[in-house]
Parts: sequence; structure tokens; C-alpha cells
Amino acid sequence: MTPTELVAWALDFAFVTVGLALLVSAVRLLRGPEAPDRVLALDTMYINVVALVILFGVRFGTGLFFEAALLIALLGFVSTVALSRYLSRGDVIE
Repeated sequence: MTPTELVAWALDFAFVTVGLALLVSAVRLLRGPEAPDRVLALDTMYINVVALVILFGVRFGTGLFFEAALLIALLGFVSTVALSRYLSRGDVIE
């Protein structure tokens, strides 16, 4: 097995595992018993999407996907903080 084939196999395996993690997080988002569980599931989904975008960047060998991953991570962080503050205090901005 050549190194190129090994990297291709590892990328395929990573796509499948991160996709399964995204699916499990989506189930928790839909079936979460309370709102904090759903916020955590949404945060986990953002992390999984960032991982998928980075894997696409490695697969296609372009830097554009890495910039997109950075933007998704930034928006995911801000939305998680906003949702957490809303659930704990009832408002986002004091």
C-alpha cells in the first residue's frame, strides 16, 4: 500500500466517522429532553461541520476550505454563547 492510498483510506474513514458523529448529534438535537441538551448538541454539530470542512480541504488540497472552517467555528462559538446566555438569563444583551 502506497502512502497516497493510505491517506485516501484514512480520509474516507474520517469522513464516515465524522458523518456518523454529525448524525448522532442531530438525533440529540431533535430528541434532547431539555434546551441545554439541544444547545450542546448544536455546538457539537458545529464542531463536526468544521471537521468535515477541514477534511474536504485536505481532500481537495485548497486553502479556501480552511478559511470557511474558521468562519463556521467563529459563528458556532458566538451562537453557542448567545444561546447559553439566553437560556441562563433570559436575554442576550444586558
